[in-house]
Amino acid sequence: MAKRAGIVNRDVTWSWQLKIELLDVVPTVWRRLIVPETIELPKLHHVFQAALGWTNSHLHEFVIGGVRYSDPDPDLDEDLQQDERSVLLQKALGMDARCFDYVYDFGDDWHHVVLVEDQHVSMKRPASVRCDDGENACPPEDVGGALRYADFLAAIADPAHEEHAAFREWSGSFDPRRFDLEATNRALQKIKT
Repeated sequence: MAKRAGIVNRDVTWSWQLKIELLDVVPTVWRRLIVPETIELPKLHHVFQAALGWTNSHLHEFVIGGVRYSDPDPDLDEDLQQDERSVLLQKALGMDARCFDYVYDFGDDWHHVVLVEDQHVSMKRPASVRCDDGENACPPEDVGGALRYADFLAAIADPAHEEHAAFREWSGSFDPRRFDLEATNRALQKIKT
């Protein structure tokens, strides 16, 4: 049931347009996503993983309004984290929030900022999330964080670099400028919301 400005219409659903950007890397990596307003945080994590090309191999957290949401971790103080399971994005954001943080891989420490750019209304629930735009490839998993990624890019760009061959063998045909919108949307279609 959708409700805006006192109007209730059970056939209308709302979606959010989110722009997620990976911080501290060049070239800039970002995606513009459309997600249901009622998406739960664990599902949003999977959307971000698919859209950015991460492999869901590491821990993550959302920081929304100063609250840290993540998978439950018995080693962490409950006051430092909230269980993300069953938390709706719209509830965590509240009415006025326009951005939040998403952190992936606490070793490499990939920080993303997520902007709530717009809301869309639809006469029926969207079948799946989608990506409308984006730029550049995410760094390979386990490359070592933003500083090591810059070193990695320098090495793969320079055949004379001492680590060129090793990084090329490890990363295959990695192209930092590659972004395939159709492939991204195929990956997103596999996520049921």
